[in-house]
Amino acid sequence: MPVYEFECDCGEIIEELVRMDTKSIICSKCSKTARKIMSQCSFELKGGGWYSDGYSSSKK
Repeated sequence: MPVYEFECDCGEIIEELVRMDTKSIICSKCSKTARKIMSQCSFELKGGGWYSDGYSSSKK
């Protein structure tokens, strides 16, 4: 299960470990419905097997 961010009308942003099909949760601050929001991704490829241009080096 992935971690998603939810935003409530009260301004609270909550991170929760939920199923992918979860659209909303109950806000822990005001007990109203908090909706799933898009958040920034921190995914980054590093190491010798990943290339920034999408192509590997030529084989020798």
